[in-house]
Amino acid sequence: MTEHQPRSWRRLLAVTAAALTASAGTLIVTASPAAAFAPKTPPLATPWTSQVSTTNPLPEYPRPQLTRPDWQSLNGIWQFAGAANINTPPVNQTLGEEVLVPYPIESALSGIMRHENYMYYRKSFTVPAGWSGRNVQLNFGAVDWQSKVWVNGTLLGTHEGGYDKFSYDVTSALRAGSNEVIVGVWDPSDGQDIPVGKQRTNRGGIWYTTSSGIWQTVWLEPTNPARITRLDTTPNVGAGALDLVAQGAGINGQGVTAQVLSGGTVVGTASGSVGSSIRVPVPNAHLWSPDDPFLYDLRVSLTGTGGGDAVAGYFGMRSLGKAMLGGTLRPTLNGKFVFQLGTLDQGFWPDGIYTAPTDAALRFDLEQQKALGFNMVRKHIKVENDRWFYWADRLGLMVWQDMPALASGREPSTIGRTRYEKELKEMIDEHKGITSIVQWVPFNEGWGEYDAGRIADLVKSWDATRLVNHDSGSNCCDSDPDPGNGDVIDDHMYVGPGITRAPTATRIAVNGEYGGLGLRVPGHEWPTSGKFAYEWLPDTNALTNRYVQITGKLVDLIAANGLSGSVYTEPTDVEEELNGFYTYDRQIQKMNFAGVRDVNLRVLGAATGTTLPTGRLASLRVTTPGYTDRYLRHSAGAAVTSVVNASSPAGDKQDATYWVRPGLSNGACYSFESRNFPGQYLRHRAYRVYREANSGGTFNADATFCARPGLSGGGTSLESSNMAGYFMRHRNSEVWMDQNTGGSFNDDATWSVVNPLWRSGADLAVGQKRSFRVTTTGYDTRYLRHRDSLARTDVINSGSGLTDRQDATFTVRAGLADATCYTFESVNYPGRFLRHAAYRLQTATNDNTTTFQQDATFCAQPALNGGGGNVSLESINYPGYYWRHYAEAVYIATSGGGNTWDNPGSFGADATWNNAAPLG
Repeated sequence: MTEHQPRSWRRLLAVTAAALTASAGTLIVTASPAAAFAPKTPPLATPWTSQVSTTNPLPEYPRPQLTRPDWQSLNGIWQFAGAANINTPPVNQTLGEEVLVPYPIESALSGIMRHENYMYYRKSFTVPAGWSGRNVQLNFGAVDWQSKVWVNGTLLGTHEGGYDKFSYDVTSALRAGSNEVIVGVWDPSDGQDIPVGKQRTNRGGIWYTTSSGIWQTVWLEPTNPARITRLDTTPNVGAGALDLVAQGAGINGQGVTAQVLSGGTVVGTASGSVGSSIRVPVPNAHLWSPDDPFLYDLRVSLTGTGGGDAVAGYFGMRSLGKAMLGGTLRPTLNGKFVFQLGTLDQGFWPDGIYTAPTDAALRFDLEQQKALGFNMVRKHIKVENDRWFYWADRLGLMVWQDMPALASGREPSTIGRTRYEKELKEMIDEHKGITSIVQWVPFNEGWGEYDAGRIADLVKSWDATRLVNHDSGSNCCDSDPDPGNGDVIDDHMYVGPGITRAPTATRIAVNGEYGGLGLRVPGHEWPTSGKFAYEWLPDTNALTNRYVQITGKLVDLIAANGLSGSVYTEPTDVEEELNGFYTYDRQIQKMNFAGVRDVNLRVLGAATGTTLPTGRLASLRVTTPGYTDRYLRHSAGAAVTSVVNASSPAGDKQDATYWVRPGLSNGACYSFESRNFPGQYLRHRAYRVYREANSGGTFNADATFCARPGLSGGGTSLESSNMAGYFMRHRNSEVWMDQNTGGSFNDDATWSVVNPLWRSGADLAVGQKRSFRVTTTGYDTRYLRHRDSLARTDVINSGSGLTDRQDATFTVRAGLADATCYTFESVNYPGRFLRHAAYRLQTATNDNTTTFQQDATFCAQPALNGGGGNVSLESINYPGYYWRHYAEAVYIATSGGGNTWDNPGSFGADATWNNAAPLG
């Protein structure tokens, strides 16, 4: 029987089959439904839901890196039934339901839309006559989790693993005409110790709907008995070649020839044997990068006796590594530091769950991330199908590939560990040839973690060409103690961004998750309760502004903290999680995408050294090895480099701090204004660099420097705007404008633009008593005061009671967390200080914890709203948050943030305070 026989005949067979098998007790078989198959209605429809074909879904060739011209998709309508086990296949029986393969059975597109622990699929197929004389392979992209496959009643094998591909040579089981394939599946999801990623039978919050059964393409292809099964490609940029290993079946050392093509022209050829490394020349290689994702074509054929198999594929030429650049260990792509700016892509769909409805939908998510300015995607504890990686390669997105986690919250069993390591090796082996993958991530936040150091070493032994991140988010959650190996230190910080640990001589530092900003969009949400985000915003503008604000902090973290990569949560909403750039149905853009792209490009520019933070204080640190404790500072007017640190005198730290301004003669470049000599700038005169006031003439041009990528490979080099080829460099502790003289020039002319050594841009007198008056028009008779420990504003004057006046008076102290900022002690409650808690400003006793000291430290900055004698007070641990009065209460607030008191209306005035004489 084929799937095209009349339904009346199918119903008759179904009833007969039910009668014949009723006594078996292992399978429920019922009559087929009379109506034509149709997918169920999903809770949310994507733009592609209605485009899904029920006769030929996902018709694209499923394996772009190992292609043959002849193949036949088995995607489409199969028969289906839940079962008690998968030990008694329903051979020659009609099953009672229909399912659309390859959509997981929990999805609406499958037509089943429920979970089953045990299930059977059944389909009839006919082998094309033109394949006569060749072997036939039955290929599965992925089946979650254990599967058994029968063809015409013959068991071909059992496979375990929900994320890897597998195949059977079905030649001996075939018969003329119609053939029957049955797939039995057991998927216990998180009920057993198997890799499940974020699938949960009791879903909710950050855990999502399970994806059971066949969820990637099923297909047939004819081959010779001796055939190529995989192409392991490793670009060798240093050798100007591709290192290739052709894996095979039915082959004993058979010869193989490989050709590399560019635009249809063969550029390199080499021969060798199956299973051995072959070096294929790629002369004058065109390198792959996110900015230029060039791919070569590849042809590989067997030679000699039994030859004839030929396959095609592709690859990109690129090198990966890590290097000490500008005094900081960085990941490198093609020998250069490229900041890895990515998203936490979880790969879920409201209509197909684990399976995108169409290839266009699959491509869409990656295209949108690339359009937003991202150059990397972290594929979060899921392994996608081969076409997803093809699009990442083609579009130019680096990939951090997570291993799907074992279930969290329990210690993995012995069998769970065995399963995990088997599937981990399969994931790596099957994806060695993916150009875009730059990092392997075995564990996430400690979920199912065990033997992390050994596992990291194991992954490195399987693939030494990529970085290994032993545990993304090893600073939190279920993580075991950091074993200290691998190539990456990875912190998670919500909302963040930030890192708690610095890079080392062997490990780069990344922020593997931050963000999670949420926005409700009624009508485009998964229809369950318990909606979740790490911070809620009221509308698109506020959400965009908040994204721009927090992502802008990456600029400082790159240079000052050695950050080399970041991952924003996340590209789309997923079920209850509502923190995407898009709603879960991909129908609504939740942010202003132009604003997102602008800040993302600013971050990438900062990493290349070409974008500096204007209107901000910064210090310039030497990057020459052995001198990285020195900073550029001015001494008696001449620029020099000196050792400056936290214990240095205030004058030294202020001398080494500058306001970064748009270039005086060219706004696309930069000028550096002295923090403690306002109006004076670094300028070159007779090739030497000085700090001077504007003297006219060529001063503006002499004081303008253009930021270039660091000549040493990291940091920033500053080229004179009016003397091309001359860069600011240090020699013998002096600072000059020089041309490249070789030697240590590139290091000497590369600077790290870091957080300022003196963090306050305005001065307060330590030890003096001060009061802070509101400057907002109509409220300027009010003062900041504490009442019942909480900060608020009240009308207070010389006639007010003593208690009120004392409540509004504070003694200025050096900052508890940083002496270049300030802490404010109550005059009538000595030992109590202004600090923020849950954003509210209040007084509390110092408990000597780091948190308190940071919460009670504020950096004085030039008044946001201007005015003589005015100042704005910025939180040291919440940069961009200032004292702000709102409805009489006082908070730390940021303009356009997620809280009511972040309202941008009158923000500048509300966050500006007059530094007044003490009331008490």
